[in-house]
Amino acid sequence: MSPLVASIITFYDYALQPLSPLAWLGAPLSLLDIAGALRLALILRQLRGLYHQQHLAKMSTSGQVKLDPLEKRSRVRDFATALVMVFGGEAVVAPWLDLQPTFILSSAYPLLYLGASALVESLPTVPELSLFTELPLSALDGLTRALLLCDFIPRIITTHTSPAVSTSPYTLLLTAFIAANAGPFFVNTFSLLHPTAMTVTTPPELLPYGWTATDLWVAPLVTALYATLTHAQPFFAYLHTILFSFFSPLGLAQLSSPAATPGAHVVVVPLDANYARAVCVLVLSALFGLRTLRAFNTQVMKPEHPHDAHITSVSMPVLSTSESQILEKELAARVAGAGKGGLTRMNSSPSRESSRITSPQTLDS
Repeated sequence: MSPLVASIITFYDYALQPLSPLAWLGAPLSLLDIAGALRLALILRQLRGLYHQQHLAKMSTSGQVKLDPLEKRSRVRDFATALVMVFGGEAVVAPWLDLQPTFILSSAYPLLYLGASALVESLPTVPELSLFTELPLSALDGLTRALLLCDFIPRIITTHTSPAVSTSPYTLLLTAFIAANAGPFFVNTFSLLHPTAMTVTTPPELLPYGWTATDLWVAPLVTALYATLTHAQPFFAYLHTILFSFFSPLGLAQLSSPAATPGAHVVVVPLDANYARAVCVLVLSALFGLRTLRAFNTQVMKPEHPHDAHITSVSMPVLSTSESQILEKELAARVAGAGKGGLTRMNSSPSRESSRITSPQTLDS
């Protein structure tokens, strides 16, 4: 086991321990849960400030072009945005899997995200989006996203009492895709982060080349990788065998020992779940880091002067259409990468029909 993988496993063992004072109050929150909630609240405020700056710049240079007027910001709207971002995927997927949504069963995580949002919004200023702040946070995004894609989604699918669900690789990957992306999709569709009134608009994912946004395809990719390494379903166990020559040089595929079971055939054995999750963290962090480098290399997100994230008197250049589309795709992906670690340790909830569903039933967006 490489030292880097071992350090990730050790970090999870520490960071996922419920904090005693909060657990005593009935909220089994961990340090990683709190870090993910603060990360989400920070990026949402940064994006609201950035969109506000862009709108002011367009108003000053638009001439005869009529723009939507600025709307007085409501704290309730900001809270709703955070909840939609986190629980949007769950609200879509849970009913189709016959699961009870976690935000209906427990107030711990909704209150966590509301509290983090209130705390960040109370700060007089926050750091601006920059390469030097976002690149290190790619590691945190990888740690929180891996909990959703490696721990939570495979568990609720593979332990489902319906064989049509528990053994279906399509259901597993589709659930990962929707759970990770529905929240940002709704936020962008209804313009919840923009300084103007709520309007229905085409989200970045549906714009030309929007499908290239990292978060759209990274969710099913990483879930498939984890399922392959751990043999979560028969299909992925077979896939692990087929790809043995690819995974073996990386130390991600091992053969069973004939001496362990006399007369048994040599087969590819699954990896330990914690080890496979740590590998997925490395993949996610690398992809998120490359995403950040690509976004900031466009020079679209780099401001000319330091100023407050919400109030600015500095004029900014109006972005071209192509630059705006690049910015929209990358910022949507940036938001989707934050705040995804919660709810993975929520107690199992009763299903709508207990005779059909007995598996742990919580879902994070």
